[in-house]
This record gives sequence, structure tokens and C-alpha cells, in this order.
Amino acid sequence: MKEFFVSDCLRFENKIITSTFVVVSRQVKPKKSGEPYLAFTLGDRSGHLEAKMWDNVEDAIDACDQDDFIKVKGLINKYKNRFQLTIHKLRRMGASEVDFADYLPKTTKDIGELWQTLAAYVATFKDPHLKALVEAFMADPEIAEAYRNAPAAKTLHHAFIGGLLEHVVSLFNSCDLMCRNYPHINRDLLLTGAFFHDIGKIHELTYSRSFSYTTRGQLLGHMIIELEMLQAKLPLVAGFPEPLKTLVEHLIISHHGQYDFGSPKLPMFPEALMLHYLDDLDSKMEAMRAQFEHGAESDGAWTGYNPSLGRPLLNTAKFLAEKPEEDEERLAAAPVAGTPPMVTGLEPEDPEKEKGPQNENPGAAMTSTSAAHEDKI
Repeated sequence: MKEFFVSDCLRFENKIITSTFVVVSRQVKPKKSGEPYLAFTLGDRSGHLEAKMWDNVEDAIDACDQDDFIKVKGLINKYKNRFQLTIHKLRRMGASEVDFADYLPKTTKDIGELWQTLAAYVATFKDPHLKALVEAFMADPEIAEAYRNAPAAKTLHHAFIGGLLEHVVSLFNSCDLMCRNYPHINRDLLLTGAFFHDIGKIHELTYSRSFSYTTRGQLLGHMIIELEMLQAKLPLVAGFPEPLKTLVEHLIISHHGQYDFGSPKLPMFPEALMLHYLDDLDSKMEAMRAQFEHGAESDGAWTGYNPSLGRPLLNTAKFLAEKPEEDEERLAAAPVAGTPPMVTGLEPEDPEKEKGPQNENPGAAMTSTSAAHEDKI
């Protein structure tokens, strides 16, 4: 049974751990001496962790590959203010040893209830063509199963099993509220856009072991895939108006809102503009929530630099709970917005400096978990 998760790093800083992970990525890189070392991104349901293996590399190079499950023994420490694992030993795990629930994060909400909420919204549609179109997708067993389980993104937001459905239900809630404030908005059209805007993620992403892109997803992207899916289902809805089809297509291809973000067209009617902003808001709010959750054990009110948002974040609940003198200390130490991120891999690496204490001599300050004294992993 897996006892250490990535979210436990703070409690195990400078300690030897033995645990299991899925290999999100794996690279062989050269040290300054020219000898190879292994650089990993390891994952479990609580997050990702950078890892390096410096010694006995020749024996481990062929021991595992991307998407394999591995058991490792190594030291949890910090490098450039980020936790990383210095691996001493590793081995590939057998299928019988793997509990998949340990490795892929999943929504904490009830997927069945989310799906019913979505269906209840669609039942309120007044436009018969839009209602029939969305219901045709929801009635397709293969699409429905994937829609209920797919993540909404690889890493940026709602990156967990059920993330797509949770994101869309949240977006439906926001769209419904905004339509009450802007009565000129076509509610059925807006909600239809919300339903379809990321449906292509069910084919763009793969999520059986870790979250990554399919070849088709990498080459086409979810918007092209969505247009293909739409074309395939439209014949099931008799008499679907051509102008309405064009509006739905525009909602799909414009929802990223900017050319730089992959939209081939900018939003050009009210429902398209609202969909873009509400989608962007929901994804950013989830990214902030996840950042605060992952840093829940930290004492400070400030998080580290968030690459997707381009800034550090302030947890207002922690900030308001601090004493004034504590706040002054936090503010002095807080990263300044716009400061380049200290992210491993974005700056030139110095493998010799990065190399942590080794297994043979972990240092007097390094303690171990109950499994640390095992000779085998």
C-alpha cells in the first residue's frame, strides 16, 4: 500500500523515503563530466515531483520507461525552492502491485450527480435543435463514458479524472447566472457552446496511466476534433438549421479568445465572447484553488510562482489569520510579481551542484521512514 504521496514532501524534507510512482517523463542527460544521469517527472494522485538519479545509472537506464510504474528509494530535498527526489534505487513494478487509484487524481465530487446536473440543464433548453444535438452526444455510450472521466487539461486546470465534467458543470452554472443579468443572451446557444467547447479533450488526451496527449490530439488539437465530432452527429438531428450550425462551430473555434492561445477566430458575437471569458475565469479559479490545496501544509500565505498564471498567489485566508509581525516577515520574503520563476529545467542545469546526498552517506541530519532501512525495494 502506498504510504508516501507527493503532497507529503514538506513532512519528509531531508528524509529517505521508499514509495511508488508513475513515470510521467524520463530523460537521459549528461553531467559536466559527460557521464549520464536520469531526470524524471514522477506522479501520483496528489501531484508531480521532479527526480534525479545520479549513481548506478547504467544499471537503471533500461529499468523503466514513460508510463511505467516504479518503486523507488531516495532522498526528498529542496533545490531552488522546489522539492525534488534524489533516487538511490528503483525498479519497475508488476501489474499485480499497482492500485491505479493511487496514481491518477480524481474529482472529489460525485460523477453521477454531475452528469445528472448537466442533463437537467439540457432538459430546460427551448431550442429543439440544440436540445436534440446535445442529447445525441449524451446518449452515445462511448462519448458519455469518456466525457464523465476525461480530465479538462493535462496540467493547467481540472487535471484529474472527471475534470472535464466538473469544469463543464461549473461553466453551466456560471452561464446560467450570467444569462439572468444579460437577458439578450441566447441561453441555449451559450450552454451548447459550453457543452462542446472542450469535448474534443476525450480524444486529445490519454489518461490511463498519466495525463498526456494522444498522437491525434498532438497533431490536430481538441478544436479540430470537436468540429469532426459535430459533423458526425449533425445528421442525427433532422432539419438542423445551417446558420445555427455555423454559430455552434464559431463557439468552438473562438473559445480560447486570442490568436496566441490557439483560437483561429476571435469571439464575434455575445455568446461567444461570454463563453470565452467564463471559460477562462473557471479555469483560472480552479488553478488557484489547486495551488492553495497543494500548499496547504505550508505556513506562509504566499504560494510559489505559478507558471500558468505567471505570478505568485496570496492565500487570503492565511493572510488574514496572520499576526501583523508575521505578515511583515512574509511580505519581505514574498516573490515579486514578474520575477522570473525558479523552475527546474527552465534554467541551465548544473548537475554537480544539483546532486544531493547519496544513499551510502545520507548525512547525520537525514532521518528515514520505516521503510528506509530496507535493502531491497
